[in-house]
Amino acid sequence: MTRIFLAPFILPQQAFRFVKTNLPGVLLCLLISCMAMVLEAAETFLLGKAWLESLNLALLLGVFARTLYEPGLIWADGIKLCSKTLLNIAIVLLGASFSLNAVLCAGPLLLVGIMGVVLFSIIFTYGVGRVIGLPTPQLLLVACGNAICGNSAIMAAAPVIRAKDEDVGATIAFTAAGGLVVVLCLPLLVPTLHMSQSAQGALAGLTVYAVPQVVAAAAPFGLTAVHVGTLVKLMRVLMLGPVCIGLSLLAPKLLHMGAASKPPAAPYHLPLSRLVPWYITGFFVMMIARSLSIIPTAAVAPLGFTATNLTILAMAALGLSVDLRSVIRAGKPLVLTVCFSLAGLIGASLALVKVTFCD
Repeated sequence: MTRIFLAPFILPQQAFRFVKTNLPGVLLCLLISCMAMVLEAAETFLLGKAWLESLNLALLLGVFARTLYEPGLIWADGIKLCSKTLLNIAIVLLGASFSLNAVLCAGPLLLVGIMGVVLFSIIFTYGVGRVIGLPTPQLLLVACGNAICGNSAIMAAAPVIRAKDEDVGATIAFTAAGGLVVVLCLPLLVPTLHMSQSAQGALAGLTVYAVPQVVAAAAPFGLTAVHVGTLVKLMRVLMLGPVCIGLSLLAPKLLHMGAASKPPAAPYHLPLSRLVPWYITGFFVMMIARSLSIIPTAAVAPLGFTATNLTILAMAALGLSVDLRSVIRAGKPLVLTVCFSLAGLIGASLALVKVTFCD
């Protein structure tokens, strides 16, 4: 009863303490994010298009800032808030960008094929990474990132497998570099394969990470290629939720298998909240709400804009958590795993496109 009467006094104090604790780190991430957006705008103005988007630039700037000066305790809470809580909110908002109706209209063969490519890519990457000797947390992040949607998949999977921010940042940096190579090389490779516009767009959607990058990679092949590529890409992103749920079930065993030390004496039990993380549940709820028109069309763009900007903040925070020396030490196994993983993904995607778009 006393707490009810004191609530009007306690809540403002808690809010003030929350702001005071988190504000420095959030402002630092916000500053880095703004710098990334300015650099992206400068790229577009000088080069005609942005070769590196704000998401990747924020990560690189964060790593650079951390290399020059390691943030102290005063920054830590705000950086963690951006890299965890705000990122999870962004993932939930991302669900509003997808509609089940568009997926169902594409036909069951293509949907099953995309599911197969994603599953193959994850298993192939895991096998290659184990042979190369990449630590299991980074290995699972690379597998999810390359198979599904790069940065978003890595950051969504990281809490499920309890990956360190350092591992997340390093993995994003290397997979982003590999993804950029794919975007640049795909318009040069695809014309030599003599495929239809739909097939060319589907290949871009299956192999390129972000939707804007899919559009950039497919644009030289025509408007049909852009439409098909975007749809395939969205269908690929829908695998994010099931994969994260699967990781919740399998990650403890995989992490124990990959550990150099002896397995723990007691079995690891996952609580329900870890089995289906709240942000994955929120992602599906938003997607279903969008499909049922509960979320109006006019709200999709603002929600997507908010999700993008929150993700940029998270990328800056992850960059500030990356120790460049540790990244360099882990470089060779990580680079090799990313390269082989991309090669496997492109090969499986080509096979699916040949079967599905045989015209």
